[in-house]
Amino acid sequence: MTDATPDPTPALAAMLDLPSRGVAAVVKLLEEGATVPFIARYRKEATGGLDEVQIRAIQEARDAWLQLEARRRTVLAEIEKQGALTPALERAIRGAQTKQALEDLYLPYKPKRRTRATMARERGLEPLAKRILAQPDQGDPFAEAKRFVRTDGAPETQVPDADAALAGARDIVAEAVSENAEVRALVRETYEREAVVQTRAVASKTKERTKFEQYYDHREPLAKMPSHRFLAIARGKAEGVLRVGTEIDEARLLPRVERVVGLRPRSPFARVYADAIADSLSRLVGPSVENDVTSKAQERAHREAVEVFAKNLEALLLAAPLGGKPVLGIDPGFRTGCKCVVVDETGRFVENATIYLGQGAHKEDEAARVLRALVKKHRPVAVAVGNGTGGREAEAFARQTLEGALVVSVNEAGASVYSASDVAREEFPELDLTVRGAISIARRLQDPLAELVKIAPESIGVGQYQHDVDAKLLSQKLGEVVESCVNRVGVELNTASASLLAYVAGLGEARAKKIVAHREEVGRFESRAALKKVGGIGPRTFEQCAGFVRVTGGAHPLDASAVHPERYALVEKIARDMKVALRDLVGHAEQARRIDVGKWVGEGVGEPTLRDIVSELEKPGRDPRASFEPPKFRDDVRELEDLREGMVLEGVVTNVTTFGAFVDVGVHQDGLVHVSKLADRFVRDPNEVVRPGDRITVKVLEVDRQRRRISLSARAADR
Repeated sequence: MTDATPDPTPALAAMLDLPSRGVAAVVKLLEEGATVPFIARYRKEATGGLDEVQIRAIQEARDAWLQLEARRRTVLAEIEKQGALTPALERAIRGAQTKQALEDLYLPYKPKRRTRATMARERGLEPLAKRILAQPDQGDPFAEAKRFVRTDGAPETQVPDADAALAGARDIVAEAVSENAEVRALVRETYEREAVVQTRAVASKTKERTKFEQYYDHREPLAKMPSHRFLAIARGKAEGVLRVGTEIDEARLLPRVERVVGLRPRSPFARVYADAIADSLSRLVGPSVENDVTSKAQERAHREAVEVFAKNLEALLLAAPLGGKPVLGIDPGFRTGCKCVVVDETGRFVENATIYLGQGAHKEDEAARVLRALVKKHRPVAVAVGNGTGGREAEAFARQTLEGALVVSVNEAGASVYSASDVAREEFPELDLTVRGAISIARRLQDPLAELVKIAPESIGVGQYQHDVDAKLLSQKLGEVVESCVNRVGVELNTASASLLAYVAGLGEARAKKIVAHREEVGRFESRAALKKVGGIGPRTFEQCAGFVRVTGGAHPLDASAVHPERYALVEKIARDMKVALRDLVGHAEQARRIDVGKWVGEGVGEPTLRDIVSELEKPGRDPRASFEPPKFRDDVRELEDLREGMVLEGVVTNVTTFGAFVDVGVHQDGLVHVSKLADRFVRDPNEVVRPGDRITVKVLEVDRQRRRISLSARAADR
């Protein structure tokens, strides 16, 4: 047996249907410590232009492959230690393509807990079991079983009669059948293809209405069940409302299993063997494989739910920013009042006040005076109002009081989580929780990405059953999304928070805090190169992060762009060749478009990188996000009671799931546009047509005031 680890490239390239050269380059760069954003942006020549999604797929597949190889080595070593590793078995183990196939091969050699078969062996019944498995042409099972009858000794070793002997032997045979890799593969394939999920209501838990009513008597093929239904049923089971089972047609499967193990009907031992096979299918291999397949379906549902969350989060993080302008933020509240804050163009807290609405004319007159005074003093260009309880009232009051002002409803999900966080306490130790929340609302309007990175992504509330899915998987995927968005947009080195800097490629939380501390102690960074003076920023870290940070107005004109410092010398050479000053090349589209890309290909730089450089020279540090446009809600629609069937409204998509999209129409309760009502054509995936933050026109189909549910349609045919 050899222990050399094979090259993963061929397997990964075949699995992902990607070019071997690009896969090999990504694997090598990852092993050298390169980050995914860096590889995708600055190593296009090496990878053949693979994008971030493809590179992350390679990273994930490589990690899974390494885990499989490590397990393969362990299995081979364990079986070899037992002296049971035959050449055929070693070939089968080395050829196993999945962890499940590998574990099926290892199962007969795996240390076992005490089973019925174990106890039968202790009673000396293994020779009889071997006779049954051998299926000889001659013999009498019952007569042979009599030879194993033993009535003396300890009770646990006794075999009182021939029937008991045959029963024990059948237990051994049943276990052998359940450990047969071919049998397990057949049963697993059957469950994956044919299993049906059956749900029933628990009578004691359904005397009152529940959200699981559609599953009180439900049957559906497991293979076709969408992730949201799988997770809904799982939640119903966890809450004790549903009983859930998985069924297959064992009568059809049993003859196929008999053929796999080679049952010989003419053998006198065939009947005993057939009974053992049936017992194995119903008691051992069936339940075991059912658990495996259900776990696999659960993992698939979790991954789909996480992907939905990831797409929603990406759209939210890349929402159009208002930009660096002063903003008045309002965190609505009735009893404790609306907390109002002003932040300057950099997001720095300036002043706060509290106003009271819905508590009489005197209080509202005072509120109007306070609001006007704040606006007159600080000249904010917009008012951001949280969309929580009292949000529509506060929004209407601000519009009426500050005539002509830009008043915007801002999704405040997670603001309370931020306001009580360590990050918020570090930023504003002297401020009340509610004031911190208002600051977060104001900053979200200025730059959603910069503010939302301070909140655990799962607290932002744009997922599907996010509290039911695997927490580690969710955290990893959402972290990748935030990292991708931050590096796609770029980060201003002299104003970014530690929370934002932590997501820059190669930095992390500790280095981000050191950068902010250095900035506070020494002053602003005059160049990207000055980053090297910060403790912990060595050559490798600088290489990874430098292209994603910006220094506006710095010593080097390219420091405000996405051109990597490793290419500064090349750009300077191009400028000299064109006989223009570097500063006259950066940000001047006409000059940049004069660059002959083909002339500079070579010396480690290819056409993709050169075209990226030209694009950056045309518009240095361009923001990939859309321009800001405020949503428009109807002033006469503020509460659920204001809605009427047939109304046509403009709404904002707040969340997208596999079954449809939730839309805010300004009444504190999002309405659902079912996937079948999202477009005038067939839509398989709602993300094909809408993303969170999109403004869409919808028609009210139904309002269920008792359950506070709104059914909407975005189809033009329904309007």
